[in-house]
Amino acid sequence: MKIFGIGMNYAEHNKELQETLYKREAPVVFTKADSALLSGGKPFFIPDFTQRCDYETELVVRISRLGRSISQRFAHRYYDAVTVGIDFTARDLQQQLRQQGLPWDLCKGFDGSAAVGNFVPVNELGRGVQDLHFHLDINGQMVQQGHTADMTYTVDELVSYISQYFTLKTGDLIFTGTPVGVGPVHEDDHLTGWLEDRKVLEFNVK
Repeated sequence: MKIFGIGMNYAEHNKELQETLYKREAPVVFTKADSALLSGGKPFFIPDFTQRCDYETELVVRISRLGRSISQRFAHRYYDAVTVGIDFTARDLQQQLRQQGLPWDLCKGFDGSAAVGNFVPVNELGRGVQDLHFHLDINGQMVQQGHTADMTYTVDELVSYISQYFTLKTGDLIFTGTPVGVGPVHEDDHLTGWLEDRKVLEFNVK
């Protein structure tokens, strides 16, 4: 199983991180190790190597069939379900890596950094994947919300683009980018992720 992440796919989040608002020539793609997957409500343990570990709430897409060099117009055939996930980021380490022009693997791909909720079949959504609201609550308070219509690159564009470089396989996951509102988690926080009115994600921070 492969886990793909998309960086800077919401304009206001780019601004939040002192980036520009313009549309990049291509999506920013990174990968996470399979050991990054955190599911089933298991707790997230803040790593010792970071002083600031941020939540990034995202729509996660599950690939449902083998595909390579997929045309954008057929991309919708290659995923069957979505959920809300958290792309945990060691923000202080990321800043160091960016300053040195180094890859993001250490700050993005560490163990447990890809939390995913329960998947909802696309055919049960009642609306298209580019018209979904999602949000994250911490300790009962909403801290981040997004609408997939605000993505710079759509889900179908992302599936098509990634498939030009990687063969997509059943079970692969795509974290499609985070909207504005990222922030740190702390020990004993209780996180719940919502897709429209469905609570699909719930776990504690240790």
